[in-house]
Amino acid sequence: MSDEMFDARERVTPDQREAELFAKLPEFLVHAVSKAPGWAAHLAGVDLSTVRSREGLRELPVLRKSDLLEKQKSTPPFGGFLAGTLEGVERVFMSPGPIWEPQAPGDDPWNGARALFAAGFRKGDVVVNAFSYHLTPGGFILDHGARAMGCTVFPAGVGNTDLQVEAIETLKPTGFIGTPDYLKVLLDRADEQGRDLSSIKRALVSGGALFPSLREEYAVRGIEVAQCYATADLGVIAYESPARQGMIVNEDYIVEIVRPGTGDPVAEGEVGELVVTCFNRIYPLIRFGTGDLSAVLPEQSPCGRTNMRIGGWMGRADQRTKVKGMFVDPVQIAEIVDKMDGISKARLTVRREGESDAMELAVETPHAGNDDLAAEIGLVLRDVTKLKGTVSLVAPGALPNDGKVISDERAYD
Repeated sequence: MSDEMFDARERVTPDQREAELFAKLPEFLVHAVSKAPGWAAHLAGVDLSTVRSREGLRELPVLRKSDLLEKQKSTPPFGGFLAGTLEGVERVFMSPGPIWEPQAPGDDPWNGARALFAAGFRKGDVVVNAFSYHLTPGGFILDHGARAMGCTVFPAGVGNTDLQVEAIETLKPTGFIGTPDYLKVLLDRADEQGRDLSSIKRALVSGGALFPSLREEYAVRGIEVAQCYATADLGVIAYESPARQGMIVNEDYIVEIVRPGTGDPVAEGEVGELVVTCFNRIYPLIRFGTGDLSAVLPEQSPCGRTNMRIGGWMGRADQRTKVKGMFVDPVQIAEIVDKMDGISKARLTVRREGESDAMELAVETPHAGNDDLAAEIGLVLRDVTKLKGTVSLVAPGALPNDGKVISDERAYD
């Protein structure tokens, strides 16, 4: 199987790609250490000139997102990892945590265009973007990629479903960008209202799992849906091609899969933590531990692209969990417990209800059966996580003694 490529780089030999990436890595490391005091401290004592291969790279310490969060709190806003100053930086974002991210320069700073092209988007397409433009870079990541390709973007953002349905019927976009389940929300609302959204023929989704049943439902409606794996810190790390066999690592990223809690690479096919090095000269991230689980797939994609393939997002190496495109952290559950009197313990369970994510917070309290307390906790849950969820009150000692604060019970196969 083969298809049209975004550029010739997608077909170079793996050896050539590796040689080009690691040839520029030593200078990039020197740049990071010389411009960012956080990197100077993190890589102190390392002979950067020797980091010219994956073997050399694995000698560098992993910087995990949780560590970066703490460093940003102690040395705000960027923890010393900004290479230089904010002069010339167009935007700064604050993602949940909070964690701060500066926008890199260029027309496509998060490398989204390649993923959109593989999903079938082309110059001249009109695209509705239903990722959030508020505080975080979510909406901007693929907005920039689409505009760099020559697409016209309708920046719909999150919510206002009825208005979005009306706008789509009027504007007749050919493409959709957003979370996997929100497109269904729009389509179902349009069916209820008798509106026509049949102009949408392709979609690129991220921020959650695209379950096979949902992809098939979209296909029945005549919409081809592809996924990409992206983070606010790094941009689009990997994407699906028309082969739909795993995700292909984007160009200009070095991806490793390591044993969670270590920097040791695991064998091909073994699930581990995704660690990424990207060549962002404004905000260098070197052996950055995402906390996400994935695995390297054997062989190359039958579509003709030669870069490494990974299994996409396969869960969390820690208990931080993505729900409807937003991360929920155990720290947030602890904050809810601290805010409420009479609560000794809480556990958040994430499930699927139909084709959408759903959260339930179980709370140990001697006041089980108090509906007013449950409603009050529900408001605090929404305030802290920015997501709605149900609340159940259970007796002290009823929750399992297994150390879990967040239990993700969604099936990903």
